[in-house]
Amino acid sequence: MKEAVRRSTILERLLTKYGSPETELHYSTTLELLIATILSAQCTDVRVNLITPSLFAKYPSVVDYAEADLADIARLIKTCGLYRNKSRFIVEACQKIVSEFGGEVPSTRKELETLPGVGRKTANVVIANAFGQDAIAVDTHVFRVTRRLGFAEGQDVWQVEQELMKTIPQKQWSDAHHWFILHGRQVCKARKPLCESCHLLDLCHWADKELYIQN
Repeated sequence: MKEAVRRSTILERLLTKYGSPETELHYSTTLELLIATILSAQCTDVRVNLITPSLFAKYPSVVDYAEADLADIARLIKTCGLYRNKSRFIVEACQKIVSEFGGEVPSTRKELETLPGVGRKTANVVIANAFGQDAIAVDTHVFRVTRRLGFAEGQDVWQVEQELMKTIPQKQWSDAHHWFILHGRQVCKARKPLCESCHLLDLCHWADKELYIQN
């Protein structure tokens, strides 16, 4: 099977299995998505979703965050990893949104990446989910799954993202991001992937090498 056909078949099967999913982070505004995504660094979406209701209720606007007391933000997000740094990022990002972007979360990756605590992955999540732009954010699941499935070989997230932008049709970038995350969480797990029950097994080079050839 030609490589392009193999990859296309994988994407078709992922679409069939996972449909057109959205981010599992809970939010109702672009600002809330930005805050939740900053919090999600080295923290599960489940944990973030437990934290954000009280945070969003107390700080409903970007100005509220910009004027917030760091200690209070830290208290509300304390069960989230790296909470001290994230508290500072949230306040400083919102201060910059107020001072430089008229109080509106910017809609381009380049502008978003100027905000404290916002790297390329966070920016891609925001532009894809809040603004409907084609983007593929590379988190730990996307990095692992796409390398195992042969969509990328890069050694860091930047290299992998650039490869995925070439090996996946642009119109599927945002959906593929979610497909790989869900597949990584449910099947293609880091330590004990469930290869024997994977619907991509016959198309997966990594499974052939790492599991079945050994057996």
